[in-house]
Amino acid sequence: MHWKLFADLAEIAGNNEIAIEVAVDDPTVQDALDALVAAIPELEARLYTDNGELKAHLNLLKNGHAVDDGVSTPVEAGDELALFPPVSGG
Repeated sequence: MHWKLFADLAEIAGNNEIAIEVAVDDPTVQDALDALVAAIPELEARLYTDNGELKAHLNLLKNGHAVDDGVSTPVEAGDELALFPPVSGG
């Protein structure tokens, strides 16, 4: 699985692209997120609420398309996932 991270997420991770292995059968976005946090624990507080849910303001993409079905969306080894916070500016 290939992750692209943007803005402060990339800063926390120390890189904007990270390859993560997800070692479960029939992986989902949640499994990929779990593997990402296991590899970079510092991301957990930035990604999850106190209730353990993915923060709603984060944008999550799979192969360039918004993940509309949530964290139960199936993924495959060759997929590219991207996470980025909302960005504003002028």
